This record gives sequence, C-alpha cells and structure tokens, in this order.
Amino acid sequence: MSEFSNPLKNATHTSRLDEAEIMLARQRYKEAHTLCMGVLKEDPNAYRAFYLLGILAADHDNHTKACELFDRAQNQASPSASAFAQKARSLIALNRRDAAIDTAAKAASLEPEDAFTLDTLGVVFSRAGLHEKAVTFYEAATRKAPETSTYFYNLGAALQFAGKMEEANTAYRRCLELTPDDARALAAAAQITKQTSEQNDIPALEAMFESASDDADAALKLGHALAKAYEDIGNPAQAMTWLTRAKAGKKRQIAYNTARDAALFTAAKNTATVRHRGHDDASPIFIVGLPRTGTTLVDRILSSHPEIASAGELTDFSLSLKRATGTKSRYVLDTETLEAAGTADLSLVGKDYIAAARKIIPDTRFVIDKMPLNFLCAALIHQALPSARIICLRRHPADSVLSNYRQMFATGFSYYNYSFDLADTAQYYVAFDKLIRHWREQLPATHFTEVSYENIVADIETEARRLINFCSLDWDPACISFHENAAPVATASSAQVRQPLYASSVGRWQRYRDYMQPALEILEGAGLLETS
Repeated sequence: MSEFSNPLKNATHTSRLDEAEIMLARQRYKEAHTLCMGVLKEDPNAYRAFYLLGILAADHDNHTKACELFDRAQNQASPSASAFAQKARSLIALNRRDAAIDTAAKAASLEPEDAFTLDTLGVVFSRAGLHEKAVTFYEAATRKAPETSTYFYNLGAALQFAGKMEEANTAYRRCLELTPDDARALAAAAQITKQTSEQNDIPALEAMFESASDDADAALKLGHALAKAYEDIGNPAQAMTWLTRAKAGKKRQIAYNTARDAALFTAAKNTATVRHRGHDDASPIFIVGLPRTGTTLVDRILSSHPEIASAGELTDFSLSLKRATGTKSRYVLDTETLEAAGTADLSLVGKDYIAAARKIIPDTRFVIDKMPLNFLCAALIHQALPSARIICLRRHPADSVLSNYRQMFATGFSYYNYSFDLADTAQYYVAFDKLIRHWREQLPATHFTEVSYENIVADIETEARRLINFCSLDWDPACISFHENAAPVATASSAQVRQPLYASSVGRWQRYRDYMQPALEILEGAGLLETS
C-alpha cells in the first residue's frame, strides 16, 4: 500500500519524517512530535508518522500508548517488521511476555534486514530470557551495522548470559574500540575478566570514572568494576573505597525509604493468615532468598536433573496476584497488594501462574522459578499452589550483607535500593531473617525448606541429595556437575556458575570486617552475629 497518493507530497512528507527520525535519535522530542503531527494533519494515513510517534511514546515510558500507535501504523500499511518489533519491545516493558514473544516472532517472520529492527528483536528476546535466540539477532545487527557500538554491547551482554565469556569479552572490547568512553562496556568487560596486578583495566576505569563523575549511573558501573578489580588483586580497602564512591551519586538520587520496606515486610508476614483453597499442581519449585546467597547455584544443581528445568527469574506469581487483587498501586509487589491478598482468588492465581510458567517450560516434570523476591510471597505461594516446593537460601548474615552491598543491581528495580548503604543492607537482612523464621513456623516442612550456602560448599552431594529428595525425585549424579549445565544464566552469577564449586566466597566478610562496622553492629544487636 502506498503511504501517499501525491508524489510531490510523498517526497515532502518523506523529507519531514526523515528529519523527525533524526530528531528522535537526538532526543529532541518536541521537534519530532511537531513534524509527525504536521504530516498527519495533511495525510491522516501516514504509516511512518504513527510509527515514529510510537517510538516517541515508548521513549517516554508510555508503552500502552506506544502499542496503540504501532497498531495504527500497521493498519495504514502492509505488515511491517519494524512496527511489530517496536510493539514487542513495549509489550515486554508492560510485563506482557507472551504477547511480546508472539509479536517479535511476527517481526522475525518478515525477515527484517535493517540493523535497528534486528537489535530491537534481540532486546525483546533478551528481556524475555531467551538469550540464545537474542544472540542470533544481535549478531545479525552487528553484521548489518558494524560501526554501531551499542549493538556490540548488547551482543556482549547476551553472550555473557549464554555463558560464552570469551566471545562476550570480544564484543565488549569491540564496543570500546568504536566508542572508547562507553562506561557500560568497559565495566562489563572488567567484571567478566579476571584482573591481575600485571594485567588489569584499573587505569582505564579510574580515568573514565573521573570524567564521568557527574553521571551517577556511569559512576555506579565503573566504581563497581573498580571494586571488583581491586578485590581480584587482593586489596579489600580499595575495593570498599570504590564501592562507597560508586554508590554515592545514585544513593542521593534514590533517597531510600526504610519505612516502605518495613511496611512491605509487615504486610508479607500477615499473609500467613490468608486462607484460600489453591490450585493443586506439584510442578513448581520456587527458589527464594536474598540475591547473591546461592539461589543461582541451587537452580543449577536442581536443573541439572533430567526431570527439572529452570524458567529463570519469573515475575509471573506477583503479576498474577496483582491482577487478582486489582490494586491500582504503582508497583507489582507492594504493601497494598499484599494487604489485599485476602480478597483474591488464590486458586486462580495458581492456575494463571502455572499457565505462564508452562509457556516457557512446557514439557518437564518440574519447573524452577528462581525469583529471589518471592520470599515475600512464600505463604501466598503455598496457599495458591499447596503442592509446590519452596526452597529458601540462607547464608552467613555478614556475608549476605556484604554480597548484597557489593552487587550492582538494576537501578530501575527499586526493590534492592537498600543495597546503596551498608547499614541499610544490614537492617534489611534483619527483617528478612525475621520473616523467614516466621515462614519456618507457619509453612509445612514438606513444602518449605531452608538450605545453607555454606553447607552446600562444604558438602555439595549431601545437600544436593537432600534437595532432590525434597522434590520427590530419584538421585542423579549430574546434579553435582552443575557447572557443565549449558543453559543460559541471566543473573549476576552468570560467570561463577560456569565453574566448579569453590569456597573462596565463604567467610569473605572477615577480610572486610574493618570496613563493615556499622553493619556488623546492627547484626550483632539483632543477635545474628558474634564479632568478638
């Protein structure tokens, strides 16, 4: 279908929309909007104007409106891979994973050739957890546009999640060749590369940190990479200094509210009094706990069993609960939603959750969901899915605090905002510990169990056998060869779980105790630590 009937208008409109596209790329949104609206005033059926307005809406996080605009664009022209791809990206942002994958598949079926659309499809599949598939599209994008650094960065991230560390490092380094001041790429390369006294990225990281000190996000990435580098070469004092510097700007921006998390823990504890008949399906295995305490390790151990597959970190239980409660609050998992859980049909929540999980892992007997934050929903999970197993990771309190403080979480994910301050992290751990002790009393031991990270490291076979027995399965020796598991890992542990088990992270806090005093005092005051 021709976009314009008048050749002269066609040329004029094309020129104005070309300019609008340039304005979008430069984030000059007002000018882009004016140009697109001007074209639509003259030709209400201009496909490309709707398409560009959709991108503008998506750039402003108005993804519902963006989807409408992409649909209007499709209605004015033949099916477009680019419009399908951009709609898929907005759908994934709206947590509509299945619809996003279906829409991305429609785009892929049209065999797009432009690098932007190929990269967008990589983004959609990455965010859907389909990292191997994402790699294919990112590689195609880099072939089509070998001078676009961002495409190499995206390829590196997907390769890292897929366990291909050398290839990931090559992609990150190519990104840096094209854009030497790309903080993300340098930080990512340093994070997946063992730094030594003889060969390291410290000078480049420090120089880039100084030049990017006014950019809180760049400083966060670079400072964390420097902390990791100094830890690699055995300098904990410098590592902690860089963590403090890394987090300072972002800490000021987020202004963490301890009261919000305190209310969330109280609401979670009260869900143990909710009483509903659930959906009887024994296939889910929930691995929960604080991040960086062994959740990915246990996921890999269990998913090495031939009857268990991992779906990764799913948000589907919280999303199903949010829909069932109908709360209008901003967050999916929040105090208001947990308080409203008593009015929800938890059987329906369970059914919805199983349907979503089975779209990801359709065939195996058991499906792992390793979303750590599900520890807040343990009682609701048991009531919605009374036959499901819940495995909660525990780790030494001080090591848990240190590992969370050392981790650079996604800054758009507010649930981990406590990690910008050691004392806040310690307070969060105290609240976590109290809640898990409560679940231990309230939930049946046949369906809720705790496992110590330290015990796994000390005797992996005994703990692995216990967990396999907890899941009512026969033992398989593949479970202790978890590092040979080739499935992608979309977490910060993507490099570590490709290696055999090591004990160097046990008791790490002892090397940092001189720099952790505020946190250690909080843990000691709560009776969780003896520091003497």
